[in-house]
Amino acid sequence: MQRNLRLAAFSAALLAAGWAQAQPVIGLITKTESNPFFVKMKEGADAEAKKLGAKLLTASGKTDGDTAGQITAMENMVAAGAKTILITSSGDAIVPTIKKIRAQGVQVIALDSPVAEADALFATDNYKAGVLIGEYAKAALGNKKPVIATLDLFPGHPVGAQRHNGFLKGMGMTAPDAKSNELGGKAAGVACMADSYGDAAKGQTGMENCLQKNPGINLVYTINEPAAAGAYKALKAAGKEKDVVIVSVDGGCQGVRDVGAGVIAATSQQYPLKMASMGVAAGVQYAKDGKRQSGYTDTGVTLIAQKALPGIKSADVKTGTDLCWGNK
Repeated sequence: MQRNLRLAAFSAALLAAGWAQAQPVIGLITKTESNPFFVKMKEGADAEAKKLGAKLLTASGKTDGDTAGQITAMENMVAAGAKTILITSSGDAIVPTIKKIRAQGVQVIALDSPVAEADALFATDNYKAGVLIGEYAKAALGNKKPVIATLDLFPGHPVGAQRHNGFLKGMGMTAPDAKSNELGGKAAGVACMADSYGDAAKGQTGMENCLQKNPGINLVYTINEPAAAGAYKALKAAGKEKDVVIVSVDGGCQGVRDVGAGVIAATSQQYPLKMASMGVAAGVQYAKDGKRQSGYTDTGVTLIAQKALPGIKSADVKTGTDLCWGNK
């Protein structure tokens, strides 16, 4: 009897050891840890990993642009057994490391931001997101001649360029195509361009500087909703908040609330939870069959607006609230 119990216990230990060895290990590396967008991304990855029986490792840069932190995280995760790395790139400095770990058999999937050498990309169609808010802004202005300020991310970033140039396209203005990382505002006749780094305080400063340059601005494009909130603060201080249309991209819960409050006229909502959950599922599949993901997968975008406009397809604030990320 005791012998049988010992054998059963030994068999169970072997099975457990075998499972531990076979359990897929997947790493998720985000740009920062506190941004609600990346918090939601981590939530989606964690839920999918638990559902599929994978082990999830997570890390982030200290700030947006901390490529050194992301490189260290990649190396540490590979050393810990990760065979798939999901990453929101902070810059091209990580590309040599991606190339190196791919040569070691690791699958690398970019989330949200495209990066060279990654096997695949799961992300919002950021150019389309820009087109949607550009079309809405054009309709909202009606017969008024647009005098535009753009509060962008920073030079050379593909997400910033795609949203900016898509917005110009939606406005019916001269715009580079979706593959360009150059901002097309100057060629299109934009009155003022400023880098906000997606930050509310920098968005406010950028808006203040643009108003000094051209007090007649009546349309503001922003890279994200924190920058939009900063722009609104500057406009309100100048007594111009009711005369200017602000459009943005993200779809976080605070941003959707700002749409409902009239701070932002419309925003293009993206879905970080879906990006991450799809990435984890792809990592588990790679562990099973060894086939890498490839190409681009569109994770969806929806225009959220308080006021529906003729000829413009949009969802209402309630829908945006139901699907938003961050603190509801």
